Amino acid sequence: MEQPRIGITLGDPAGIGPEITAKAIAASGFQPDGLILVGNKRNFEDVVKMLRIDSSLFSGIQFIDIPSKPVKMGEVSKEAGRVAIQSIEMATSLALSGRIHGLCTAPISKEAIILAGSRYIDHTTMLQSLTGSRSVTTVFESGRLRIVFMTKHMPLKEAVGSVTKENVGRSIRQADYALKCLGSERRRIVVAALNPHAGEQGILGNEEKDEIAPAVKEMRGLYDVHGPLAADSVFHLAATGEYDIVLSLYHDQGHIAAKMLDFNGTVSMNIGLPFLRTSVDHGTAFDIAGRGTADATSMHNAIVKCMVYSAKYLNNFRTIDQSAIP
Repeated sequence: MEQPRIGITLGDPAGIGPEITAKAIAASGFQPDGLILVGNKRNFEDVVKMLRIDSSLFSGIQFIDIPSKPVKMGEVSKEAGRVAIQSIEMATSLALSGRIHGLCTAPISKEAIILAGSRYIDHTTMLQSLTGSRSVTTVFESGRLRIVFMTKHMPLKEAVGSVTKENVGRSIRQADYALKCLGSERRRIVVAALNPHAGEQGILGNEEKDEIAPAVKEMRGLYDVHGPLAADSVFHLAATGEYDIVLSLYHDQGHIAAKMLDFNGTVSMNIGLPFLRTSVDHGTAFDIAGRGTADATSMHNAIVKCMVYSAKYLNNFRTIDQSAIP
């Protein structure tokens, strides 16, 4: 495959998405013909001017404009949500037509896109629907640590109720599939425990002995899977190379580990789409939007990961039997 072309959606125009994108591109020297920006062009140009970045650094980069009325920085609005939605829809169309090989997304506001009429709560569910993908899972990468999530955006009570043998087994299969798509030679999976000290044989909770351990035992004949291991140590073990990916049972279990390891450097990836999608591991940061103080490290890393992995991902995705995706 030729040098990958990466699409970048600028996210919510009232948040820090345009700022961190501008900073990441300006500081890194990415090749202009390898990038396509999708978002409101006037908003982006205003941010570049506010940051006092030389606009010539963006010459040669293709920009697909999503027209918009002015939005107030740092505030949730229906108009900003509409721009975010239409940017994602346009970028998805570019990916499905082959004009880009991977997609890197700046953060959106869930509240804003719902105000704008979105039926979806986040990027992942929207992209899955737009592409008709069978199954999409989220993987975090922070240094050597990779984390795959069994559940994400749901109340904690519901997430705990989702810890069943069936769901854990399916997520183990998804973890192995994710590592295949990313081209990992070793696929050593470990499942994080739900309860303190992995339940202490039922003293501190029954989920480990009743649901998680049976799922691991059943999957062990097919995959290199281990656990459940206490969540207070399993992420450290993976970060130091003992395991290739951790199955996190709920949103904050994995997010806290990744952000403590490297708050600004963690990258989120969607596995199961017909193209690689990477993203920052933070939100719109409305509280600092428009001040020029946002850290662009995660956005820079997300763009780099998309460039590095997208061709490999596409090749692996096409050679894997998609009907076997859990």
